[in-house]
Amino acid sequence: MPSMRVLNSSQMRDADRRTIDEIGIPSLVLMENAGRQVVAAMEAIHGDLQERQVGVLCGRGNNGGDGFVVARTLAQRGVGVSVFLIGQVSDVRGDARVNLDILGRLGLTVVEVADGQAWELHVSEVRECSLIVDAIFGTGLNAPISGLIESVIADINASSIPVVSIDLPSGLSADSCDPIGESIEAETTVTLAAPKLPLVLPPAEMRAGDIVIADIGIPVDVINGLDGPRVELLTRSGTRELIDPRAPDSHKGDYGHVLIVSGSRGKTGAAHLSGIGALRSGAGLVTIATPADCQAIVAGMAPEYMTDALATGPNGLDPDEVDRILEMARDVVVIGPGLGQQPGTKRFVTTLVDRATMPLVIDADGLNAFSAEPDRLAGREGRDVIITPHPGEMARLVGMSIEEVQASRLEIARNFARGHHLYVVLKGHRTLIATPDEKIFINPTGNAGMATGGTGDVLSGMIGAWLGQLLDAEAACKLAVYLHGMAGDLAEAHNGEVSMTALDLADHVGTAIMELTGRRRSEESA
Repeated sequence: MPSMRVLNSSQMRDADRRTIDEIGIPSLVLMENAGRQVVAAMEAIHGDLQERQVGVLCGRGNNGGDGFVVARTLAQRGVGVSVFLIGQVSDVRGDARVNLDILGRLGLTVVEVADGQAWELHVSEVRECSLIVDAIFGTGLNAPISGLIESVIADINASSIPVVSIDLPSGLSADSCDPIGESIEAETTVTLAAPKLPLVLPPAEMRAGDIVIADIGIPVDVINGLDGPRVELLTRSGTRELIDPRAPDSHKGDYGHVLIVSGSRGKTGAAHLSGIGALRSGAGLVTIATPADCQAIVAGMAPEYMTDALATGPNGLDPDEVDRILEMARDVVVIGPGLGQQPGTKRFVTTLVDRATMPLVIDADGLNAFSAEPDRLAGREGRDVIITPHPGEMARLVGMSIEEVQASRLEIARNFARGHHLYVVLKGHRTLIATPDEKIFINPTGNAGMATGGTGDVLSGMIGAWLGQLLDAEAACKLAVYLHGMAGDLAEAHNGEVSMTALDLADHVGTAIMELTGRRRSEESA
């Protein structure tokens, strides 16, 4: 699976409808599958399930119906179950009512909790459970909870009893990565058919716990064929497919020549980190063009890349150097890390970007050069442009505050990529990749230890390297971003998230590639 579609509420409804009406799988079968998959996940996670008393809290809709199936399946497997209907029996209809009635015929008691007084009467029974299944609300919720449901959720959260939520923690909206109000704080969420936005993006994801994606019988072709926003979660298997084994008779010219325009006095480390990121990602040749007074320093940091001296003046880089750089450039140009923001340097950057015909990766001060004229920052037919802003750089490009960018990351990245015909890699927790044709990819790898200077410089070099090899901007972004997070995770495991540095991350890129492709595992087992 190249990537995994992330669905909103209307897309999930449409997936259900198409599966039922067009494929012919009855809705009761989907509900049965959902409940049994939740139980399978619970058994895999809780080895002591047979010793637990499980409280299943059901709403009156289809999510509650899934909960009734869970309760029946657990009881039939000998697990102690207490079932609570948050609402009135008379309000339960359709498939959910079918499964509620089955519980009655099997002799399983369902406690009706129709109001606050009933909840106060029965809450002690819930607190006696050692595991709770949250089947109150699924993807249909579109307004904040209140009243009885709010009291139920507050008491469950205060109980510290682990919770398994079905599809979504009750109280979250499938259409927003921001909590719309109070919600269950789950230990595990078993989401049905495909992940939903609040499960994979902050801040709502913090309430979902560990995510299990349950196959309930909705065909992948149905999910991939859905109309509406195209948001996908990068997967290990899909990213692995982007890397082909190298031919035995290949040479360095087959793997791209990356030119990195980077560095300034006091920021030579940015040039080095970007160069190492490109080399560790397989670039055949790397040249770092850096100010003349920085060349010796950058050259002394590593023997594997070449360097070139850029003329400077009192206002930074000499814009007249652009002609020479364009003649030198081969396959990909990475521009920006550590360049500085002097007036001459800004003119150098904007002139180079305006005139370049080869693919560009623009980062850091390369982006800051366009903060006053963001419309000049654009891709065009035959020339891909990839920008890699952190939230502050993105905020300057769109004229917003960092807080506003963070509150609407997905929409801002998508709109900028579409409007400027380029690729946006918006860095941060759950880095986003937005494409000119309005696709969004969410990266699941990485950790808080990567919040340290220089990790973005490594990423810019990595993207440049993969762009030079794959000749596909979307694929290069996906592979580089995923591997960058994997390398960060490996560095964190080795050095800890407090102590790890950008160079630690760069040093783990090779291991990340071997783990992704399976080479490391096969060598260890040989």
